[in-house]
Amino acid sequence: MATGTDEPTLTVDELAARAGVTVRTVRFYSTRGLLPPPEIGPRRVGHYGPGHLSRLALIEELQHQGMTLAAIERYLEQLPPDLSAHDLAIHRALVASWAPDSAEDMPRAELERRAGRALSGSDVDRLSAMGVLERPGGPDDDTCRVDIGLLRLGVELLDVPIAHETILAARTVLMEHTRSAAHELSRLFRDEVWNPYREREQDPQHLKAMKSLSAHMQPMVLQALVTAFQRSLKEELRAAFTAE
Repeated sequence: MATGTDEPTLTVDELAARAGVTVRTVRFYSTRGLLPPPEIGPRRVGHYGPGHLSRLALIEELQHQGMTLAAIERYLEQLPPDLSAHDLAIHRALVASWAPDSAEDMPRAELERRAGRALSGSDVDRLSAMGVLERPGGPDDDTCRVDIGLLRLGVELLDVPIAHETILAARTVLMEHTRSAAHELSRLFRDEVWNPYREREQDPQHLKAMKSLSAHMQPMVLQALVTAFQRSLKEELRAAFTAE
């Protein structure tokens, strides 16, 4: 499945390695219709592209969230058939954002299996600097505490042709502005919704309902933030790279 100008060039073995799964898993998902068929090249060899990789990452994330294969099938059926690898990656990011904070301790071999590639000492250092993993026992310890939700993103950033310092600076900007947005939105909800409601309603059941509402607002707020940021980023990049 080609997306945009990206040509499918991965064999099934390479796709499985990049995704950190087995070839058997890839074939199983394909037989269930969760992955579209590859493009068939010379010698009847199937070739996969970025869209397959992003879709496979989304399937794995949905499974990590505890969804059954039947539920995953229903989820994927609701997605437009022509979603790009980029759009699929955004879907995965939204799904991953609902996962509880989860960190797993694992040896270097398991880390590389999950990453889908060999990792040099420099790679591990960069992942550590990005907050993807920690080494509680020090730099010589073979065991890492890995943030599973950030691992795939961190591994992808290893191949981005941007200086490490720039990536860290971008992370700092994102953390500062998202923390500020979260603070202002929380303040707005507290001052304009929660406090007035609490002053009017003393019924414990009503207060419980309001607390439940605050929890249900999180998905809506996050979706709004992601959509607004995505549009703003497109506009800023378009202006930056089309200006004379």
